[in-house]
Parts: sequence; structure tokens; C-alpha cells
Amino acid sequence: MAVIFASGRLLMRGVTPVLDVLKRMNVHSLLAFAGMAGPLVLAATDFTAAISSPDYNYIKDSISSLALTSLGWIQTIGFLAIGLLVEIFTAGLLYNMKRARGFHLGIALMVFFGFAMLLIGAFHTDPVGAERTIEGKIHGFTASAAFWIFPAALLAMAPSIKNDPAWKNIFKYTNVTAILAIVFVITIWLMPDEAAWFGLSERILVANMIIWVEVAAVKLLLLSIKRGRQTATTKEEELEQEAQTSG
Repeated sequence: MAVIFASGRLLMRGVTPVLDVLKRMNVHSLLAFAGMAGPLVLAATDFTAAISSPDYNYIKDSISSLALTSLGWIQTIGFLAIGLLVEIFTAGLLYNMKRARGFHLGIALMVFFGFAMLLIGAFHTDPVGAERTIEGKIHGFTASAAFWIFPAALLAMAPSIKNDPAWKNIFKYTNVTAILAIVFVITIWLMPDEAAWFGLSERILVANMIIWVEVAAVKLLLLSIKRGRQTATTKEEELEQEAQTSG
């Protein structure tokens, strides 16, 4: 019995910090979880659809061409999911960052980026070499726009990130991400669709973008928990003062 009791106490000591963190979470934490989930869902659906298609070439074939395979619906879900989740996550940035010049433009561009990802999922690309369709044109235009919108959004939000003590430690990373995105967009724009390295180049571009979303979402989650702890501490101090005054 003593062993069981001691084991129970050790288990509770391990569980208590987790429960404490959960208590500190709020609606902003949920917005952060949305941003964290989006990139993971897109990566998972991309990998699943790719390995399920024997003829698909990860290096040469574009990400969008996965929608044309037998399990293309999985890739479509990935684009729709990240589009919706980025929209939700953007609300977290809106309410948790000090606003400087260009902030609202950056938020608006992030909203457009999320919407563009939804359109990319809704409208499929055309097969390489096939006659262009309206659906394929919408997909191609939206994809190109999304790739340019994302770095523009980061550059617009950069002054706010720099001037906010809670976010400034990702300022340099944000600028590097934006510059790399522009470089990769230009590289892919100059590269023909049938190029041997097109698929790999596109994946590096997308990975660069969604990793920033993941990092910023984790940052938002930690910030929401920290503020939740501060709020709880403040409330406890106020209750103690009231109790002392009443006494």
C-alpha cells in the first residue's frame, strides 16, 4: 500500500503542472492551437497523398498536382484546412500584438493569404501539358498571389513585431522568412512547370511559410499562458487584499 500511495503522489506531482497550464489557457490559446494545427495538417495530407501515389515524384511534381491523383481529396482537405486555420490564427495576431505602422495591412494580407489557400484547395490545377481550364487558371493565379501575399504580410507586420517586447525575439526570423519567400517565389516563377526540381523548390517555399506560422503560433500559445498566469496571480492578490480589508 505504501508503494501504491507513493506512486500516486509522484503521478499527481507530474499531473499538477499540466493541469495548472490548462487552467491558464483562454480563447487566445485556442487561436494559437489553430495556427499550430494548420501547417501540421497540410504536411500530413501532402505526405499521405504522395506516398499513396506510386507514380508521383516528390522532387519534380508540384504539390497541387497531388489533387489529380487517386487520393487527391486528401490534399484538397489539407489546403482547405490550413486556409481556415490561418484565418482563425490571424485573429490571435490581431488581438495579441502591439500595433505599429503597417500592422493592419499585414493582418489584412494574412486574411487574404488564408482565403487564397481555401481557393487553392477548392479549384484544382490542370495536368502539365493539358489545355488550360477556367478552374486551372483560377488555381494558378491564386497560388501565385498567395506566394507573394505571404512575404508582403510579414514585412508589413515586421515593425509591430520589432516594437512589441513579447514578439521582438522573432523579428529577425520574420524578416529572413519574408526574404527567403521572395527569393523562392522568383526562382519558381522563372522555372518551367516541367523542370526537374520544380516540386522540391515549391515544397521549400511552402515549408518556409508554414514553419513561420507554426513558430508564431507556438509563440502566441506561450504568450497566452503567461498572460493567463499573470491574470490569475492578480486576481489572487486582489482577493487577499479584500480579505485583509474585511478582516
